[in-house]
Amino acid sequence: MRILVVEDDAPLREAIVAVLKEDDYAVDEAGDGDEGLYHARQGVYDLVILDVMLPGIGGLDIVRRLRADGDRTPIMLLTARDSVADKVAGLDSGADDYLVKPFAVPELLARIKALLRRGGPVSADGELYYGGIAASPKAKDAFVDGAALHLTAKEYELLEFLVINREQILTREQIFDRVWGVESETTHGIVDLYIHYLRKKLAPFGRDAVIQTVRGAGFMLKLK
Repeated sequence: MRILVVEDDAPLREAIVAVLKEDDYAVDEAGDGDEGLYHARQGVYDLVILDVMLPGIGGLDIVRRLRADGDRTPIMLLTARDSVADKVAGLDSGADDYLVKPFAVPELLARIKALLRRGGPVSADGELYYGGIAASPKAKDAFVDGAALHLTAKEYELLEFLVINREQILTREQIFDRVWGVESETTHGIVDLYIHYLRKKLAPFGRDAVIQTVRGAGFMLKLK
């Protein structure tokens, strides 16, 4: 799963990023509001952790703009302000959670897991389920009826992204940015190739058709 951390306090941002990576999350980071909004609008994150007070565009304004765009990605606000009025303002802006600094690492991780479960098909043990497919972030592999698919790293990232966004159309650009990254030197055609690889590995279990091609748009994980 991929998380975006937007925090202008560099030592705190680096500490959060390190903790998340230790817990097997993929993490991108930004140090100001303008860069944070740019990254968030790429639509490739499962969670955004966002400081309220930022240089450039403020955290609450970022939340409002994302929600106005129709983006429903879970957002956790970080702030030193702990008044009821501040919390209400944060939640009213469209954020999903509000964590006051300083905070304990176990609480941060627990809240992240709660938001991810709320936003997608995540079980208590952290696995993702859809259509008889179980994707395990810890194992970096997926299973059908208990049998491992033996996915490569990129195959797993692709399948995980499809499961998280099950029954939603994902464009080739969205998939490419999420799995290979905007700075990758390869082309968007790699997406079709890896979709083929995934279908081939799902075929022996009769699950290949669950990855549907939406002509002129992209791909979608959906049971027929």
